[in-house]
Order: sequence, then C-alpha cells, then structure tokens
Amino acid sequence: MTLDLRARVRDVPDFPKEGIVFKDVMPLIADPDYFSETIRRLAEWARPREPDLILGAEARGFIFGGALAYALGAGFIAARKPGKLPRETIEATFELEYGTDRLQVHRDAVQPGARVIVLDDVLATGGTAKAKLELVEQLGGVVAGVVFVIELTFLHGRDRLDGYDVHSLIQY
Repeated sequence: MTLDLRARVRDVPDFPKEGIVFKDVMPLIADPDYFSETIRRLAEWARPREPDLILGAEARGFIFGGALAYALGAGFIAARKPGKLPRETIEATFELEYGTDRLQVHRDAVQPGARVIVLDDVLATGGTAKAKLELVEQLGGVVAGVVFVIELTFLHGRDRLDGYDVHSLIQY
C-alpha cells in the first residue's frame, strides 16, 4: 500500500498572515507510518547522489534532515538564525516578503569537496534554499542535490534553483 503523504499535511488558513494558507507538516511528522514513509522516499532520492552531509535549517528542516542523515549514514549540519551557533560562522542573507533574514553555519561545517544534500520541508519562493546553497558553496562543498517534502509550484521557487538537482515529494 502506498501512503498519500498529502493526507497528513494540514492546511491552516490565514497563517502567518491573512490570505496565506500554511501547509502544516506536523501531523505528517506525528504519524509514525507517514513520517517513516517520508524519510524512506527522501532517502530513495538522495542515496544515489552519495551525500556526505545533509544540511537542514531550523526548525522542521532539523527534524527531516536528522532523520534523513541517519537513514543514509551521513552527517547532519544545521543552518541556524544568527547568534545560535557557538563558534565562528559564515552567513547568507535572503529576501522575505517583509524584509530580509539570515542563516549561518559553522565555518568548519563542510569540508572542501564534501557532497551535501540541502533539505527543507517547503520550497516556496526559493530564498531560504538559495541561501543554504550559498553557504555550502562558500565552504567549498558540492551541492549533490536539493530536496523538499512540499513544493508550492505557484510561487516558482524552483526557478531560483536553476542549475541544481531539485526534487520534491508533494507539489501544490
């Protein structure tokens, strides 16, 4: 039996602001069968790309990224908001609808030539994903692929990731 992952993604209208329908993946994560199936599908796509590391951003990217790294026998690295990492960092800035934001990783998180899968729960406009790609490449890593649980195709975020191997499990 193939599970329809969409069955465990909840629509939350008017969040974080009026007119937006937020795709909540927490029910998918809370269901052990659906969460396991999600990680299995992510790993099926990522395994042939032979990653050394999985990079996920806080917070849901940590949940999926840690589980995917474990399933692949890869390491996990965290992209965090400024001020959250205790050692020397590098950072990338990205655009939001209402301003800019930044992500940081430790300066020694990626060794030159390391193969990195960049993962996130949702591909929307592509700004956050693009920032994570910049972090990997600043450190000399090789982006082996970019994978998402959900892609909001109507926002055309994939266009910002042109030239990269991009995959999503669910498209809206």
